[in-house]
Amino acid sequence: MSDRAADTGRFYDLLGRLATRTGGPRVLRDCSGRMDWPRWGVYFFFEPGETRYGSGPVSDSSLNSGSCPSADCRGRVVRVGTHGLTAGSKSVLWGRLSQHRGDARSGRGNHRGSIFRLLVGIALAQRNGLPLPPSWGVGNSRGAAAGRLGLSPANIKDTEESLERLVSRYIGQMPFLWLDVPDEPGPGSRRGLIERNAIALLSSFKTPAVDRPSTNWLGRNSDRERVRQSGLWNNAHVEQAWHPDFLAEMELRVETMRRPGG
Repeated sequence: MSDRAADTGRFYDLLGRLATRTGGPRVLRDCSGRMDWPRWGVYFFFEPGETRYGSGPVSDSSLNSGSCPSADCRGRVVRVGTHGLTAGSKSVLWGRLSQHRGDARSGRGNHRGSIFRLLVGIALAQRNGLPLPPSWGVGNSRGAAAGRLGLSPANIKDTEESLERLVSRYIGQMPFLWLDVPDEPGPGSRRGLIERNAIALLSSFKTPAVDRPSTNWLGRNSDRERVRQSGLWNNAHVEQAWHPDFLAEMELRVETMRRPGG
């Protein structure tokens, strides 16, 4: 039987090595498509104020010089994701990250293209005592939401825009790391293997947490039990068991990473 605490510690040690190879976490609001992104990858988001308690600091000395996602190198991963796992998908890593970020200049965004944005928006509205737009999460487009609610697309846009901007501001200040995993989309994707096992390992959904979320974590305001209990901005895979073999796959990919240009 695998040791959850040991595997979690190994996971964060790998992230420490990944940070060294890539020059440290980036903040999403400062990123653009001009950077040298791999075509396919897995990403790991941290959140200011969220630190680890049970798994200990990362061991890499270069992180201790100031490039880690929190001042004491105990940043807790709050979301793991990838993109385009369906065979034939044309989705690329930066395309997915930009959906989460929203427009860098205007702050506008589209929560219908990002479950991350949708979840954060609901929690922000709840925490700040804001009315949640009745169209939030309705339909796969503003037009579809308008048709279902008997409103105009322009009205949908107006009622959602202020919350979309809040979401862009919140997600935009999150540090993240990314891992190049160059495999074609499909059911055997190694990206999918790393994503679902990392989520399962880090999740505290109906299981004792290795690294519990802080009492002030925004996700505690979520309307989704899986978010509140898992400590992650993820819905899928939080209830699953992890297989420690994914760490070997992750280590292999970390060893081939390089510092990006741009």
